[in-house]
Amino acid sequence: MFRRTFWFTAGAAAGVWATTKVNRKLKQLTPESLAAQAADKAIDAGHRLKDIAVDIRAQMLQREAELGEVLGLNAAPGGELPAAGRRAAIEPDRPAPITYLHSRTKDSYRTNKDTTEASGPETSYNRNEDH
Repeated sequence: MFRRTFWFTAGAAAGVWATTKVNRKLKQLTPESLAAQAADKAIDAGHRLKDIAVDIRAQMLQREAELGEVLGLNAAPGGELPAAGRRAAIEPDRPAPITYLHSRTKDSYRTNKDTTEASGPETSYNRNEDH
């Protein structure tokens, strides 16, 4: 008799525990609860993004100050650039950049030094010109 009472009580407790767990999960899956969870996660993500933006802005300001110091931008007007900050504006050995015209045919590619010469056919993609 004592054995039956024990197992009956254990079964009833397990049933109550399982029912409570299922009801909690069902409440979490209601549309209102899902919307609230999504809103909370969106707010948390917004706070994290704001923190990242603040950190990036602080690092940008620090780097700008370092660059200003190195380039002499913070110095009095009329001062010379430091020798380490000077470099040639145009590198003489570097080829001119390639630009292309309207079409992507092999003949339509030009470099900047070829712009005075006609180096290939220019194709128009205007459909109204065909009629």
